[in-house]
Amino acid sequence: MDMFKSGTIVKVLLPNVVNSGYDYRLTADADLGTFVRVTVMNRPYIGVIYGFGDSGLDENKIKNVSKIFTTKLSVVDLQWIQKMSEWTLMAPGAVLRLIINVPDAFDEPRTEQLYAYNPEHGETKITESRQMVIDAFDMNDNEPMSVSDVQNISRVGTSVIKTMISRGMLVPTTSRQKVQSFAYNYVDKGNIELNAEQQNAADKIGADIAKGGFSVNLLDGITGSGKTQVYFDSAWRAYSAGKSVLLMMPEIALTTQFIKRFKSRFGAPPVVWHSNLTAARRRDIWRGVLNGEIRMLVGTRSALFLPWQNLGLIVIDEEHDSSYKQEDMGNYHGRDMAILRAKLSNFPVVLASATPSEETMHNIELGRFGHLVLRSRYGGAELPTIETIDLREHRPTEYRVDSKTEDVRMGALSQKLCDEIASTLDKHQQVMLFINRRGFAPIVQCKKCGWVATCPDCSVGMTYHKKMGKLLCHMCGRMMTLPEKCPDCGNDVSMRGAGLEKIEEEIQAKFPNARTALVSSDTMMSRGALERLVAKMESGETDVVIGTQILAKGHHFPNLTLVGVVDADMGLFGTDFRSPEHTFQQLFQVAGRAGRGKVPGHVLLQTYQPDHPVLAAICAGNRDEFLRLDMDARRTAKMPPFGQLIAIIIEGKKESVLKQFCNDLSNSAPNVNGAKIMGPVMAQVYQIRGWFRMRFLVMGDERAALQPIVKLWMSRVRIPANIRIKIDVNPQNFM
Repeated sequence: MDMFKSGTIVKVLLPNVVNSGYDYRLTADADLGTFVRVTVMNRPYIGVIYGFGDSGLDENKIKNVSKIFTTKLSVVDLQWIQKMSEWTLMAPGAVLRLIINVPDAFDEPRTEQLYAYNPEHGETKITESRQMVIDAFDMNDNEPMSVSDVQNISRVGTSVIKTMISRGMLVPTTSRQKVQSFAYNYVDKGNIELNAEQQNAADKIGADIAKGGFSVNLLDGITGSGKTQVYFDSAWRAYSAGKSVLLMMPEIALTTQFIKRFKSRFGAPPVVWHSNLTAARRRDIWRGVLNGEIRMLVGTRSALFLPWQNLGLIVIDEEHDSSYKQEDMGNYHGRDMAILRAKLSNFPVVLASATPSEETMHNIELGRFGHLVLRSRYGGAELPTIETIDLREHRPTEYRVDSKTEDVRMGALSQKLCDEIASTLDKHQQVMLFINRRGFAPIVQCKKCGWVATCPDCSVGMTYHKKMGKLLCHMCGRMMTLPEKCPDCGNDVSMRGAGLEKIEEEIQAKFPNARTALVSSDTMMSRGALERLVAKMESGETDVVIGTQILAKGHHFPNLTLVGVVDADMGLFGTDFRSPEHTFQQLFQVAGRAGRGKVPGHVLLQTYQPDHPVLAAICAGNRDEFLRLDMDARRTAKMPPFGQLIAIIIEGKKESVLKQFCNDLSNSAPNVNGAKIMGPVMAQVYQIRGWFRMRFLVMGDERAALQPIVKLWMSRVRIPANIRIKIDVNPQNFM
């Protein structure tokens, strides 16, 4: 570690700056990577020493650092920041912002009024908003919280919180945040016996951990094959060798079921890192990782950027999941950046999936990753039978909304699927219906003039949500009242298409005794709401669960024997070259929810395209043949992973300024061999939240170095103040 003497001018990298750091004078000796406090325009910031100063400023104009901390990032961490910056084209400071993502991590606990939830609050009604507040406390082990924490986590208005305080549901408690310890002492309880396939996979990963050095292994197992217990075994081997372990998961997979399994295996709960933690808990976990107290943690993609000490293993569960791609605070793929970190630090990575990404399968083809396969379900559970329902022959049937009225609507469920639902319910077994459309009707349109309800701030249609009685834009969240008549011609408006609320209405009409539950981002506003649904499914209080992709992974319902996919054609014909892969993954994961107990499962896919290769592969259980065909198509088209793409999205508040800037950018595009620059074109969603959007796409072959080309190109133009540019390397979203 390089040491800088007191008085040395050093470069300090600050979070979320566009350049590579500012120069400051040290007031004491400090190492490279040491955390320091500095001021920029009289505002305090925490940064890290990034090297010798190189601004060339007069030394009399260079400020002193305000404080030098004893903690620091390692040289490898700094290398990771630089490498990640070069790959994603994020500024190094923007990468550092992902690491220093807890504003008060270096401050003493603040004195502020905290509130505790009082379960003995009497007969006060528990409204939906109040339940979300209760869930916020439950999610944080009922630790006292500040009003701002309650509001941020529960996403309710201050009036709800004030009412709960006035009615004694929330009571004032200590006014100082205490520092929480997470020094759990894990042991292997030895209560799991692996089968032969699992043991072989565990031993291979264990050998890599014992040997040391960088490696990546894909744990490729069908749903229900016991991948979790295999990577638990790997986690224990690394942990017992004195290393720190990170288990990365998609947000929705962080369920009570998983936490119970972890605690059963290791004797204590995991430290969990996700988006709905209090500021105090985030601070304490961040510090616990930095000082080495926390050595085993389960978290979402942002957990990768905690200040890890002696990290020795990363497990990435559901490695194919699109939620690992960050698109808000910079564009990066959590899986790829985890592998980069492991390569720099020289330790193993385990990827786990039943439907691996084609990028991962290509790396296996090239011999870069190991491939460990689990072919049978753990405990001997049988795989479900999967078949299609041809909607050209088995049309959806009508239903009467209310037996007292003549209001008849066209349904979305065929008679064949309804018969299977009836048979399943008669056996006192459970049904899951999957449709990846929120709300009641995705299109609200005038019957006469063709007017469509669209968002004024986004160039997308608005969805009618019956439970809210509102039109909702799924892009920006704007709500509007459903018009009684067409605003253009005054005629009636109609609702087209089916969302999950309409499917629930149809089920309730056709099976009035069935107990239903809806699962989507609208109904599962908190993890607590999702856990209550899971508990009702496990206890048999729910007969039919209807949901979106939230249902596709992470849940184990032993009595769920029938899965019906209402519209299996969704996504098959999208403009994104990844549409077939994503559709296959989603439907395969949904199908995997069926028959995980003693009774075999049955999966029915409603479709107008029963011979489509994706559906044929799912029904035949022939995942590998689908992957081979789809990868061959991508290889021919030179699409990732057999080529590279960088999307450049230009956004502007004024169309004229945006188009002029895009013309200037196009005129300054470099001529390069081995790469092609296309655009500008209007983005598929041209307007989002009032910003107009244009796109360029840079294409190159698998070995092309596209980032230096884009960096040179962007340096040639001056960016106006009302224009913003987003660069997305190997984009997952083409909207």
